[in-house]
Amino acid sequence: MTFRPKFITFDCHGTMIKFDMAGAARGHYGDKLSAEQMDTFIENFSAYRLDEVLGAWKPYAEIVYNALERTCKRNNIAFDPAIAEDIYNQVPSWGPHPDVPAGLAKIGGKIPLVALTNSMNEQIPHNIARLGTPITHVFTAESAGAYKPQMQAFEYMFDQLNCGPEDILHVSSSFRYDLMTAHDLGIRNKVWVNRGHEPANPYYGYTEIADVSGLAAVVGL
Repeated sequence: MTFRPKFITFDCHGTMIKFDMAGAARGHYGDKLSAEQMDTFIENFSAYRLDEVLGAWKPYAEIVYNALERTCKRNNIAFDPAIAEDIYNQVPSWGPHPDVPAGLAKIGGKIPLVALTNSMNEQIPHNIARLGTPITHVFTAESAGAYKPQMQAFEYMFDQLNCGPEDILHVSSSFRYDLMTAHDLGIRNKVWVNRGHEPANPYYGYTEIADVSGLAAVVGL
């Protein structure tokens, strides 16, 4: 039997929005590093951003600043605070992956769509506006007082929706930010959008789709 959730909840940056931190980093450091060194730099930058969100909440500008400073130190590159500020300021300009607008249109208006995003309140409206389909609720890390993968972010969403783990289908391209925590919280219905960010991990139990256009079939639409 197809599961018809009360809400479909989404990770935003990376799953729906093309979160181009790699491109932003290449724009600033690509002429200073070899291709191999640049790949390492991007991997480090991603890892430090994850590490930074695991602590007490702080503004996302500080997440980017600290992660970039640590990445530069590790790669023997001079750190420039202005670059961190520029990368942070690029985030609201990023739009959806090509498959997202049409994929969301198939389910929009039939099941409420919710974004749970590691974002600031002032940033995310610009990204959401580019999706093309109304998102019923948008919950940010700033409002929750915690970033994913911390449970508090998900628990804030449950409280705001007045629902439980059994009521939602959670959609993400990331195990480390979303699907592992969703598993631990008892969210049985999960969808992994395989965007190549991370390898498959069947232990966590999910339906795999190549892109958001496949989501309608998962919920029987």
